[in-house]
Amino acid sequence: MLTTSKAVVSDAAPEEPPGAVDRHRLTATQGLAALSLDAMASVAYGPEAIVLVLAGAGAYGLGFTLPVTLAIAGLLAVLVASYRQVIAAFPNGGGSYAVARRHLGARTGLVAAASLILDYVLNVAVSVTAGVAALTSAFPGLYGDRLVICLGVLVLVTAINLRGIVDSAKAFIVPTAVFITSILAIVVVGLFRSAPASTYTADGHASVLAGNATSVGALLLLKAFASGCSALTGVEAVANAVPSFRAPAAKRAQRTEVALGALLGVMLIGLSVLIGRFHLQPVEGVTVLAQLADASLGHNWAFYVVQFATVILLALAANTSFGGLPVLMSLLARDNYLPHVFGLKADRQVHRHGVLALAAVSAALLVFSGGDTNTLVPLFAIGVFVGFTICQTGMVIHWRLERSPGWRWKALLNGFGAVLTGISAVVVTATKFTEGAWLIVIALPLLVLVFEAIHRAYGRIADRLGLGRVPEPPRRDRSLVIVPVSHLSRLTCEALNAAVSLGDEVRAVTVSHPDEEDRRDMEALRRDWELWNPGVELVELTSQHRSLGRPVADYVSRVHTYHPHTRVTVLIPEVEPAHIWQRMLQNQRGAVLAHAVRKDTDAVICRLRFRLGPTAARVEA
Repeated sequence: MLTTSKAVVSDAAPEEPPGAVDRHRLTATQGLAALSLDAMASVAYGPEAIVLVLAGAGAYGLGFTLPVTLAIAGLLAVLVASYRQVIAAFPNGGGSYAVARRHLGARTGLVAAASLILDYVLNVAVSVTAGVAALTSAFPGLYGDRLVICLGVLVLVTAINLRGIVDSAKAFIVPTAVFITSILAIVVVGLFRSAPASTYTADGHASVLAGNATSVGALLLLKAFASGCSALTGVEAVANAVPSFRAPAAKRAQRTEVALGALLGVMLIGLSVLIGRFHLQPVEGVTVLAQLADASLGHNWAFYVVQFATVILLALAANTSFGGLPVLMSLLARDNYLPHVFGLKADRQVHRHGVLALAAVSAALLVFSGGDTNTLVPLFAIGVFVGFTICQTGMVIHWRLERSPGWRWKALLNGFGAVLTGISAVVVTATKFTEGAWLIVIALPLLVLVFEAIHRAYGRIADRLGLGRVPEPPRRDRSLVIVPVSHLSRLTCEALNAAVSLGDEVRAVTVSHPDEEDRRDMEALRRDWELWNPGVELVELTSQHRSLGRPVADYVSRVHTYHPHTRVTVLIPEVEPAHIWQRMLQNQRGAVLAHAVRKDTDAVICRLRFRLGPTAARVEA
């Protein structure tokens, strides 16, 4: 049944008490595990992205690794401060979409939503492929099966999230804690070393460092800054998923946002300091993080713990999208920009349809890329910068309208952040355009057009239904209930019992084919009907092509033609098996009838389910 109401109804059974609902929501610690994996995992490739760009200017260029990282950390601080305010101002979640919709207009809000959706979907695909790539690097024999492994990881993460965001948080707390502890151990131990403890991983690998360059241009620094900003993806996820936290949701979400920013900033800066301290150079086939673990901890069991934790966290970083995107989709559904089914919640407070839709699109991307990270990376991080820029710009307008104490400084901070993220968005798009970023440039406006088309469709439906207008007083029409039957049984009896309770008049209809066998069956049914004498007329319909739905639909149309003010209901009796597997034994007559009547008439359709058990039959409209 289609509804255009903006109220979103839960598909759970009876409503749970507040305490029970809270049990399915996040604490601050669980929120860090469920919603920060994307940002935390970016530590594995953020510093490397900076180093690879600066390596084009040789050893001299690598000297700018720390300044570029400090600039990114400064932007991170701006973003965390901004999103703390977004959480307070928009406690229903939505992040960039909610800010833009209120302060920049509906279409700008849709651009923000589209950019976040694209980034969330790509995050799932990139995270899974990156984790599997790290695994196949350690075990090369698995390389040929990487697509199957990617899809297996995706199925695992999806299954955990279908059990609820709290279950996913609990499952990921340990790997998140191990990863954070490992990175902090690298930083702390490395700061006490004057030289690398080991260079085993880099030995024998070719350096990708350029020749004897002695200058670094502004464009190169800007490109390094934009590449390193990939470490900022996921920062907005907490603000998008505020309703997933326990009460007081906004306070818990703010604490999670600050903790995420602090940990991410410390890890990024610490690793960049060590890159300069150990004079590390990027080499082919070995990640910068692996070199840092080797130099700081030595090539021992601790090194492999770091690598194993990185593999797991990269693979599970997709969980950030499963925590944030379904909530965003539910808000879009509430505003009639996505089908309302995405606003429904299951009994574990999970937006099941959003989770499944994200998994399906991500699986298609994995198949498209063949499980190859390099195919997807050029598409990544563009959308999140668009969302950052829109959100920061909207917050500037928010402060100007609110004019709370210190609003000028807050607006200046957000304005500065909008400029930085806007520049990053332009640079990332320009530098990656020919590598596949053009797909995002095309997909983003197309997604906005889809949102608007859905919104217009809901608008037309709302206009036809007269939503928002006071309807005419209800009136009683003559009612006729038509019951399709094929034989006498308890099911027929239950159907007629329900029918006489629903309408003023009841007619039973049966469809036959004009051959000898069907005529004998019809004569037997007519004779049994007269003996039973239920007080209901039996109407015989003939079908030349043994079709079932068309004759019944034609009969309903004739009733409407001769009795236009009669309310016609078609009550279709069906057997509901005691076991799910027994459904394959059914002939699906009920579904065929319902489809034909729904397609060709305006009759109300009721499907009576007769359970093959001790419970009574039930009627569903």
